[in-house]
Amino acid sequence: MKRRVLIGTYVLSAGYYDAYYTRAQKIRTLIKRDFEQAFETCDVLLTPATPGPAFALGEKSSDPVSMYLNDVFTVTVNLAGLPAIAVPAGLTENGLPLGLQVIGKAFDEMTVLRAGRAIELAASLTARPDKWWTA
Repeated sequence: MKRRVLIGTYVLSAGYYDAYYTRAQKIRTLIKRDFEQAFETCDVLLTPATPGPAFALGEKSSDPVSMYLNDVFTVTVNLAGLPAIAVPAGLTENGLPLGLQVIGKAFDEMTVLRAGRAIELAASLTARPDKWWTA
């Protein structure tokens, strides 16, 4: 997170505003338009929450690119300003959790929450993490 804030601050500094920020705003408008067109025919969109299963605490901390790419599927939703939630949707063969992202129309958080709850119930996951914070 700190890296993203620093990069953003650098890009918005004098001399870079027009070159990057204005162009990014135009691209953001196109992304929002794509989502609006998709929602003309559906109520929610489902995507993977991450490119792969969950990883152990600290496992990827030495690889910032891998850490950055782990939330790549959530970037466009945030740029479009849409409500979304990641819910557990299953387990890998090794028992690692997989997440599914539910994306909704602007200001339709209730539909996103309802869809997320339906997915959680359908997945019927009973695994619970250990209470690592009380050890």
